[in-house]
Amino acid sequence: MNLTDLLKLYGNVQEHEPMSAHTTYKIGGTARWFIQPRSVTALMRIMQLLDAENIPWIVLGRGSNLLVPDGAWPGAVINLDYTFNDCYFEPDGILYAQAGCALPAVEAMKHSMSGLEFASGIPGSLGGGLYMNAGAYRSDLSSILLEVLILRDRKVEWVSREDLDYSYRHSALQEHRDWTILAAKFQLEKSDQNRIRQLMASRQQRRLDAQPLDKPCAGSTFRNPRDMPAWEIIDRLGLRGRQIGGARISDKHSNFIVNAGGATCRDVMALIDLVKTEARRVFDVDMIPEVEIPEWTA
Repeated sequence: MNLTDLLKLYGNVQEHEPMSAHTTYKIGGTARWFIQPRSVTALMRIMQLLDAENIPWIVLGRGSNLLVPDGAWPGAVINLDYTFNDCYFEPDGILYAQAGCALPAVEAMKHSMSGLEFASGIPGSLGGGLYMNAGAYRSDLSSILLEVLILRDRKVEWVSREDLDYSYRHSALQEHRDWTILAAKFQLEKSDQNRIRQLMASRQQRRLDAQPLDKPCAGSTFRNPRDMPAWEIIDRLGLRGRQIGGARISDKHSNFIVNAGGATCRDVMALIDLVKTEARRVFDVDMIPEVEIPEWTA
């Protein structure tokens, strides 16, 4: 039995899959295999099969903070979005959620649980959010996080928040790309459902008013430096609206690089490099991209 047929025993498998279909940027080359495991057991066996053949792999959620390089990749993308997507609310405010879930702000509201309002409208998966410590409105996932369930060294174990070095848009998970996030445990608080719903609605409207959500993008492109917001630096550099190929620094919010039509990874990277070079030259500031770019060698 060949490798593809073996992989199909453990999940849904597509070959030569365009990653532009699986990222909010609508950008990216093809992966040799795109795999959706059916269970944790299946996930572990898929990784074992790929490792035995020295085939590189990455784990993907909803592709909302990802810029996938152009060209074909001989590796595998393991997608948890469609199978690892359950969440469970306990009466005392404990939430268990799997990595493939969308950030469960709406579900928390339906259970009259407060703590996830900031995440309303953030399009990514929970796994990706935990990886980068997603946040907004001066709050983030680490503020309500208790533990993360991680697969590492072929063992599944709970790791406490304190052991994961969380800070602004950072976690220890970023230094351990061989760890796979499976689920997390959070502490929420009981609250009035109408109050939660109104707060979420107002924040969602603020997003719609301020962000270019009508164009494919990956959210904020750069982390905010300490002394000046990223959008202000880009504006003061005169780069709002600058376009290279099909990629454009948004006229609506200059910390968003959008796919204005037919953009490639190379187009987006050219704009990222332009901002980084000019910010260093003019303001002596290092602009750190928030968007993730996987190791992807054609």
